[in-house]
Amino acid sequence: MRRQPVLVYDGDCAFCTSSARFAERRLRPRCDAAPWQFTDLARLGIAQQRAEHEVLWVTPAGSVHGGAQAVAKLLMSAGGGWPVVGALLTLPPVRWIAHGVYRIIAKNRQRMPGGTAACALPPARGGRGKQE
Repeated sequence: MRRQPVLVYDGDCAFCTSSARFAERRLRPRCDAAPWQFTDLARLGIAQQRAEHEVLWVTPAGSVHGGAQAVAKLLMSAGGGWPVVGALLTLPPVRWIAHGVYRIIAKNRQRMPGGTAACALPPARGGRGKQE
């Protein structure tokens, strides 16, 4: 069993990588951060399609939180006042707003600072549509 949570992000996306590195440097969360491309997703219980579409927070016990809730978990593991901000992101209606904001950012991550065409989400597979 792992001792720390793992933040799984898209290593092919410059915006995602920059965001993860910023969090590591500035927020100092208690987690390991790794691009999904270099992570044993099966061992973490994550489908590649999900990892391609949203940031993920995987607890040592194997619980997976995605999108805005992964960001909330990251903030709750950081120092300073960040745990309060993270906790707020888990409460309705802030949770719903955070989910909407996350979806907008995820869908437009190639337009974010540092983003490139490689940051664009892959097209949805099957009939369910994109997950963010």
